[in-house]
Amino acid sequence: MKTELTLRPATTDDLAAVAELHLAARRGAGDSFPPPVHPDHEARAWVAGWDLSTYDVWVAERGGEPVGYARWTSTWLDDLYVHPDHQGHGVGTALFELVASTRPGGFCLWVFESNAPARAFYDRHGCLELERTDGSANEEGAPDVRVAWPGADPLAFLRGLIDETDLVLGDVLARRTALTRAVQAVKPSAERDPVREAEIAERVARVVPELGAERVARIVDVIISESLDASR
Repeated sequence: MKTELTLRPATTDDLAAVAELHLAARRGAGDSFPPPVHPDHEARAWVAGWDLSTYDVWVAERGGEPVGYARWTSTWLDDLYVHPDHQGHGVGTALFELVASTRPGGFCLWVFESNAPARAFYDRHGCLELERTDGSANEEGAPDVRVAWPGADPLAFLRGLIDETDLVLGDVLARRTALTRAVQAVKPSAERDPVREAEIAERVARVVPELGAERVARIVDVIISESLDASR
């Protein structure tokens, strides 16, 4: 008979065992994870330094043995790892359901694009894949996917993410307008440069391939036109 699974909050005394779970799970994932950037001793030191007042960290135990853990904040699931010997036996599901129960409004997480088993796991648990990156923002430099569990009210959750993004967009537009005004003060000619604008549109299109080059070119044209008009 399988020993009952127990979930409990981690204490500082658990962090050494949590570090070993972290390392074992990543090693056991094989090619699903990119090669580690930090040696094991640095990973152990990193986990040992966690401030448990700023994260929720819970440990899953079976027969008194730590077999998995999860770490999360109010809006992000930072870690969910299960020891390779205990994968496929409900440990990950129990931890995920625990996180979801404490964050019914939804949360996001990052998964490496190469980690097909994890992506399938989150898909089975009702998560949505929102966006992909080229990995330039993570230490490993590996493409990753932003995943979201949309909670009890998916529409409200996703609209909340749109609201956050719109604020970022507003900040970027303000910066773009200010820089356009600064350029006009030193530019020798008031004429627009179609070659440079095409290069800008091409660069931006590479960041948002889902929009396509033609849509991006139209958006860039409007941004440049309105920024110039505002700077006169």
